[in-house]
Amino acid sequence: MRLKDKVALITGGAAGIGKATAIRFAEEGAKVVICDVMEDAGKALLPSLGPAASFYKVDVSKRNEVQNWVDNVAEKYGRIDILVNNAGILRDGQLIKIQDGKLVKQMPEQDFDIVISVNLKGVFNCTQAVAPVMVKQGGGVILNASSIVGLDGNFGQTNYVATKAGVIGMTKVWARELGKFNIRVNAVAPGFTMTDIIKTMPEKVIEAMKSKTPLGRLGEPKDIANAYLFLASDEASFITGAVLRVDGGIVVGT
Repeated sequence: MRLKDKVALITGGAAGIGKATAIRFAEEGAKVVICDVMEDAGKALLPSLGPAASFYKVDVSKRNEVQNWVDNVAEKYGRIDILVNNAGILRDGQLIKIQDGKLVKQMPEQDFDIVISVNLKGVFNCTQAVAPVMVKQGGGVILNASSIVGLDGNFGQTNYVATKAGVIGMTKVWARELGKFNIRVNAVAPGFTMTDIIKTMPEKVIEAMKSKTPLGRLGEPKDIANAYLFLASDEASFITGAVLRVDGGIVVGT
């Protein structure tokens, strides 16, 4: 019960890594509060998280929704011990595509903007709303979802990589700024993980991912959840400003 009675907020908690993290935290005694735009999935998860759990429908890219969520949680539970900034989206595409020397396609501006607004600004919104609560109570833990592509880059993901690299940068800044308030800030960088998005890909693509991973398999959402659990626990009390790769040893190539 490493998180006994800790109040843990998890964004994008209705599915994938966020869902696995919510379940894992509840197993370790946390009072789990999840938010997501997928209301039905979020509410359906609550029975698995215990009687103290709550779900809120929140778009993390919208600051007013985030602030209302945080204010409600702080009033209901009296404190916020852990924030996991997990919510994120994909809109993959090449910067430009050239055929026969001519530009035939490029990443739409709106695809760049929406990924930035959720994956980067959403992390900013949630952290800025939660940090004053943690300062007032004397400490807390903030965990940010980055990705190995934020460290290595990846073909066809200009927007996504920009956000995940940006999250690493913000993590290091906040570790410095908030450390004096006993707030630890770390990032987790998952590799290829068997989420619902991956499961919809062709089998040959999945096998190619496995073949490039030294451990010979894809990650499971619980693998990432366990990393979040460690960093959220007192076992990681002297770790801040770190980026933990949970990737089976892969280095993303070209």
